[in-house]
Amino acid sequence: MKLTEQLQEWNENDEYQKIIDAIEGMPVEERTPELISELARAYNNIAGPALPYFEQSFREKTAEGWSVFEKGEARLRALMDQKDQGAVREELIETCSGLLSAVFSDVSFELGFNGKKYELILTPEGKRTKLFELVYFQSHAPSSVLEHWNILVGRQPSRGYSLGAFGEMVSGQDVQVWIEKTEEQSQSKHISLELYCEKLLPLFKTDESKVWWLLSTLLDQILGELAAMELVEDFQVLDTPKDAVPVLLDELPEILKKMDIECSSDPEHFLENSFIGYEMVPDQNPEADWRLDVFAGSTRCAAVINEYLRGEGDIMDEFHRDGVTAGFLCYPLDSFAHEEERGRVVLDFRDELIAYVLENAGDDAMTFLGGATGIYCGYLDFIAWDLNAVLASAAAFFENSPVEWAAFHSFRRNVNAVRLMDKRPAEAE
Repeated sequence: MKLTEQLQEWNENDEYQKIIDAIEGMPVEERTPELISELARAYNNIAGPALPYFEQSFREKTAEGWSVFEKGEARLRALMDQKDQGAVREELIETCSGLLSAVFSDVSFELGFNGKKYELILTPEGKRTKLFELVYFQSHAPSSVLEHWNILVGRQPSRGYSLGAFGEMVSGQDVQVWIEKTEEQSQSKHISLELYCEKLLPLFKTDESKVWWLLSTLLDQILGELAAMELVEDFQVLDTPKDAVPVLLDELPEILKKMDIECSSDPEHFLENSFIGYEMVPDQNPEADWRLDVFAGSTRCAAVINEYLRGEGDIMDEFHRDGVTAGFLCYPLDSFAHEEERGRVVLDFRDELIAYVLENAGDDAMTFLGGATGIYCGYLDFIAWDLNAVLASAAAFFENSPVEWAAFHSFRRNVNAVRLMDKRPAEAE
């Protein structure tokens, strides 16, 4: 009987442990993506979802999505060329939404024309986690699309911008701003803003949330959405002006420039420069949940770590709807215990792991988020655009490494880890 037939029979008989034992007993180089998927399925059935199951990875969806957009973008341009935009607005939005639905379960966008090219602006709506998806998608835009389109991530800065909504028309000239540099974040140049708009006071009294939306959107348009995400740590709307002398919202970019604060609209710059270091009090219990032994780490997506530690899953739910997962590779550090420069050796090992996976799975299979060191384990954090390819490459690396075992765990705390390799004798498990 062929292995595929045997696996099917075990699945039909609910003999999931036999599937796990058979696949994990195979040499790593023989574990195809299909077998890794079968292994994930067995783990899912035996003890809850250890791995998410995707009919298509985000890498595959991105390729398909651009193919769909390429075939439909001419119709999109034709609609944007219509003189009466009000008459075609609904069709325009539905057409663009349909083209993007091949990739995203939910995405916010804006359309425009800059005099030379049409523009598709993908907005993360303030979510750093969404930003990673949008940047990945943007970076794969084919040249045939770029002949006619600028694909942008984040609302772009626009001086003199006016926003109309809820029966109101507001510009940056109508909004007073008080700026404060956040002391504890002075090196990263974060700021807090307080905004007051007399024109919006009647609306503020009846529906404060609409005023918040109006002013935050206006801020994104004047400062640039990514600059606002990067720099503005606190944002408050006032119902009375402060005594201190304000500046106008229209003047904010120039004021920040004088304060030596850069307002960048480059999404890759934003992500590359968003690493933060952190420290934790490690749990000494070796049986504690994964990552609780961590005492130091760095990340450029603190939201997924915080959500994992709180046992929540909203971000992972959003990722999974698009065929994306975020997680970490974990491995024991006792193999490095006798190294003279243990810290450097551990970091070098992590760098070698990253390089190997990117080379073998493809440099667009994952995005590195950071890493952490615990008293028992090391952790490599990433977003997987093609999880099967990443795990197969990681397993091959660990097989030829000094560590005794290795596993993958998603940033969903209430699921099991997936073993990628285990050299320990059975009695030691």
